[in-house]
Amino acid sequence: MTGTRSTRQRDVIAQVLGRAPGPLAVAEVFERAQDDLPGLGIATVYRTLKLLTEQGRIHPVTLDGETLYEAAGKGHHHHFSCNQCGRVFTLHTCPVTLPSGTVYPGGFVVEAHEVTLYGQCPECAAG
Repeated sequence: MTGTRSTRQRDVIAQVLGRAPGPLAVAEVFERAQDDLPGLGIATVYRTLKLLTEQGRIHPVTLDGETLYEAAGKGHHHHFSCNQCGRVFTLHTCPVTLPSGTVYPGGFVVEAHEVTLYGQCPECAAG
């Protein structure tokens, strides 16, 4: 594998994640990246996701025990998981007012938080 091909794979996978409305599972990244890279292998996707994570270009999101990936640099945000279609969306508003440094009952000092809301996405709710 040449350096150029490897760079193209990294760029395509990073672009797939950058265009997604929320974090994607490995299989979704693989499927979407194959449009631009028909010969792409699943092992290459795993290696590239690991490398992009190490480079800070993407970051993992654990949701219901599954690791999903999304582009880095989205700032503070949360997720909505549709119980019907299974898609995960990025929410750009925070439903929780809990600043870093807050002391939660019991002496827990908050450093950060993640929230995932569950329900039906607009498309499934309308259908």
